[in-house]
Order: sequence, then structure tokens, then C-alpha cells
Amino acid sequence: MELTLTRPDDWHLHLRDGDLLQAVAPHSASHFGRAIVMPNLKPPITTTTAAITYRESILKAVPADSNFTPLMTLYLTDTTSPDEIKRARRSGVVFAVKLYPAGATTNSQDGVTDLFGKCLPVLEEMVEQNMPLLVHGEVTDHNVDVFDREKVFVDTVLQPLIQRLPRLKVVMEHITTVDAVRFVESGEEGFLAATVTPQHLLLNRNALFQGGLQPHNYCLPVLKRETHRQAIVSAVTSGSKRFFLGTDSAPHERRRKECPCGCAGIYNAPVALSLYAKVFEEAGALDKLEAFTSFNGPDFYGLPRNASKIKLIKTSWKVPESFLFSFGDIIPMSAGETLEWQSCFS
Repeated sequence: MELTLTRPDDWHLHLRDGDLLQAVAPHSASHFGRAIVMPNLKPPITTTTAAITYRESILKAVPADSNFTPLMTLYLTDTTSPDEIKRARRSGVVFAVKLYPAGATTNSQDGVTDLFGKCLPVLEEMVEQNMPLLVHGEVTDHNVDVFDREKVFVDTVLQPLIQRLPRLKVVMEHITTVDAVRFVESGEEGFLAATVTPQHLLLNRNALFQGGLQPHNYCLPVLKRETHRQAIVSAVTSGSKRFFLGTDSAPHERRRKECPCGCAGIYNAPVALSLYAKVFEEAGALDKLEAFTSFNGPDFYGLPRNASKIKLIKTSWKVPESFLFSFGDIIPMSAGETLEWQSCFS
């Protein structure tokens, strides 16, 4: 059996920089036509000028015959100006602005400390420029349980934001809870959407601890209960236009994962399409896979769908245990496992 799909896009991707960028960019470029690239580098991509420079680095890192297009983002800070949003829109290469609550995840220390107090003029300009806000949806209050941080963020930040700026396009990234599903489904189609990762569709929080502590299953937002996973699968495979592919593929060297204070992030770029196909097949919804992978994202962003195709073939293949590079190795999601779908270009 095989499926022919319009070439997918990845609407949430970490490509890093330096040696890591050179190592991982070809994996994403071989599977996806475009990708929304996260700006949480050191230092973060806070200006249009920096985004253009980073984009050039990405294009140099992908194979010469690749048609992969990086869609750049700006890292929102307390001091981002409305004029920077105007420059970003004029540039033609910046497609969204990313909100990291300060301290929420990897390299988020420069993130926003007071969204309504310090960023409202910027958000209002984003409405004017039709520039989406991409949200890492977790509060960082240490008094809030880590498994509840997404729900509290929905209640205390996103609900008030949507009420205050109903014309602001918002993508809730890498959703992990039934609360996020209900929130996205309650909003106006075309203005509120969500990306969903392979790990949050396939794994629950037991995957962090089975057989011992599993650092390569540790990501942020952290994996949740099985009831939440099931709710996300139901939403994604329902055919709703509000949900689309965003891998949140986040590579770290093995030594930075397997250490006393391991980094958050799952590297899934080489296996993501195979895993999404597994989810949709198990749900009896393969007929809805193409919309999730290839239509809903560009439609939300107001971009054309890709013209090229990709094939998914039902054939067993074994995921490598690791990818070895000069600087070290990276462990992919599902390392060493046998998967039943493999992608190739038609």
C-alpha cells in the first residue's frame, strides 16, 4: 500500500545553528517543503536583520538541489517594537512572532515577562500586519505543577488575549492537553489554531519512566496523561482544519540529554512523517492525513499549498540507533524501532 500526499510542511521546527544546523537541516529538507523555524538561538533572533542572516545560514546547510524554504520568526521580548513588526512584514521572509514566557523552555530566558503590560502595542501592530503569534503555552510560576502549566496558561493568558484582540492570529504550539484542544476548538476558525507533535500523539508520561529514566523522551511541554493523548489524537484525526503538523523537532547532542541536568527536546525530523501516518492509520483516518500534513498549515498562514508530492509506502524499516556526526551523536525518536511507513518523493 502507498499514499501520495501533497508535500508536507513543518510549522514548528528547531534547526539550531553551527554544527547542529549543518547536521540536522538535511533531514527536514528531505521531507518538508517549508518550515517555520524557531528563533530561540543564543543570542535569540529578535530582529528582522538577524532573521535574514539566519535564513542564509539555513539555506547554506541544506543540500544544493533542495527546494526547502525556511519561514523565519522573531523572538518576542519585552522591548520588541511595533516598527520591528512592520520591518518583518516588509521583509517577505518573516512569517510569525514567537512568544516564549521567560524561563519556559530551552533558551527562553530572554522571553516575555509581562505580555499585556509590555507587549500590547506590538500585538496590536501584529493584528494590523496580519502577523501570527506563535505561543509556547505554559506559565512559569513555580507554584504551578509542571503538568498543569498548559491549562493555567490557557485560562490566565490565552483566554484574556483572545478576548482583548479577537483579530490576532494565534497558533498554540505543541499542544499536550484536552484543555488546549477544547480552547482551540472554541475559537474562531482562521484565527486560532494549534500544531501537534508526533511525541504528543504517540507517548504519554509513562514513556518518561518505563525501564528507568528516559531522557530522550523528555520534552517541553512535558508528556501528559493518557487521557490527554487520546483527546489530541481524536482532535487531529477528526478532520478539523484547526490542527496541523508541527514536529517541534529539537535536536541536542546525546551528551546534553544523558547528563545530570538533561536538555528538553525530542529529535523527530527523520521519522515524523512515518509516525504521523502510524497515528492516522491506527485511528482509521488515513484519508484525513493529507489535510493535516499539507493543507491546514498553509491555509491558516495564507500561503499556497505545495505543488510537489511525496509518497508514503507501507514497508517496514528500522530507525537508526543514532546519527553520528563529527561533534557527537544525536538520538532520534523511536531509535532502534521498526516503523511501518516510509516516505519517498514521487
